[in-house]
Amino acid sequence: MSMQEGQQISLADAAVGEVKQPVFSEEQPSRFRVPGWLRIIWQNKKSRVGLILLLAFALIAIFAPLIAPHDPHDTQFLASEQPSKAHWLGTTQAGEDILSQLIWGARTSLIIGVLAGTFSTLIGLVIGMTAGYAGGLLDDILSFFINLALVVPTLPLMITLSAYSQVKGITLIIFVISITGWGWGARIKRSQIITLRERDYITASIFSGDPMWRIIFREIMPNMTSLIVASFIGASAAAVGAEAGLAFLGLGDPQTVSWGTMLMWANNSGAMLTGQWAYLVAPGLTLALLITSLTLINFGIDAISNPHLREE
Repeated sequence: MSMQEGQQISLADAAVGEVKQPVFSEEQPSRFRVPGWLRIIWQNKKSRVGLILLLAFALIAIFAPLIAPHDPHDTQFLASEQPSKAHWLGTTQAGEDILSQLIWGARTSLIIGVLAGTFSTLIGLVIGMTAGYAGGLLDDILSFFINLALVVPTLPLMITLSAYSQVKGITLIIFVISITGWGWGARIKRSQIITLRERDYITASIFSGDPMWRIIFREIMPNMTSLIVASFIGASAAAVGAEAGLAFLGLGDPQTVSWGTMLMWANNSGAMLTGQWAYLVAPGLTLALLITSLTLINFGIDAISNPHLREE
């Protein structure tokens, strides 16, 4: 065998080795990887506690028919009973199991929080981004409505709309909260888009002839994801508290089982005077925990957009 043939065989073996080596490389990416944004949220200790609390409330709301020991409207029990083995939190003045109402109330609060927070965020997103990007006369008109939404007292407006409406129920509460809670989100998104519309990639999109809606929703909005999510979580927490306040004032549907209506009936029946502290403390504590969980998750959302807030 000549030296030239030996070199050719060596080169062929080396080429085969180079081809086969990456197949068994340990640096291949894992097929099941946790998304980066979720990993950042989970690494934040406060946000982790909020996620666990929110997951617990979500599971309770989903499996309420299986977890609740009785029907929340069942009135076959003795009225105003103290906590016991049969009724861990006692019974209402109508003979209903308080624990069952507390479990079913989680479903109502989460539905209102998610839907009202979504609609409020979408309204603020469309108005704020359109005003910030368009500028000129359209910005002046939309900014007027944004300032009007911020100046008008929210609580009296919600009370007025709820009191004079002929329809009562969850739909009305969601509608009232959605049309009264978009102002702050719109103002923040307008300010953010004003700073983003001067970037080079936006200028390139304008010169390429892209329409305004595509530039806003395809080029600018992805860079505002953390801000939008934070706005949604804040709006959802505000919606949960607003629903409880309206229901406590008697402006909701009294037949709907929610933590706000529980507080209303507890107050009307004199639960404090009769010593039924569980009737008052349980719905108030769950409301505080749900709102706290959403607030804690916001710490993780802030860490996504601001690397300096991330924990090692």
